[in-house]
Amino acid sequence: QVQLVESGGGLVQAGGSLRLSCLASGRTFSFYAMGWFRQAPGKEREFVARISWSGGTYYADSVKGRFTISRDHAKNTLYLQMNTLKPEDTAVYYCAADPLDPWDVVRRTRTSDFGSWGQGTQVTVSS
Repeated sequence: QVQLVESGGGLVQAGGSLRLSCLASGRTFSFYAMGWFRQAPGKEREFVARISWSGGTYYADSVKGRFTISRDHAKNTLYLQMNTLKPEDTAVYYCAADPLDPWDVVRRTRTSDFGSWGQGTQVTVSS
């Protein structure tokens, strides 16, 4: 019901910044929370950040203070501003939609809680 396309990944040196974007399309006037996840080589996909329909945010401890999730409803776009990047941030980053808890009443963070996923965008941070 919701199609997602990520962009903005690339190669950056440690301490640098990147902004990822996720363009959403599909159902008009859909209400859903959205999130960012990442998967490093040989690792399981992990939660990074979540944002509710109204803009409330929640972050994994590993990115608090460095990453900022935001959304622009008018542009149907989700963003992840990543600052002070570290080599351990290297991963494929995915955006996802959670239509079952748009107001973050439960504030779900598991990969299985999200029903729609983008194709991912590679972020590589060199030391």
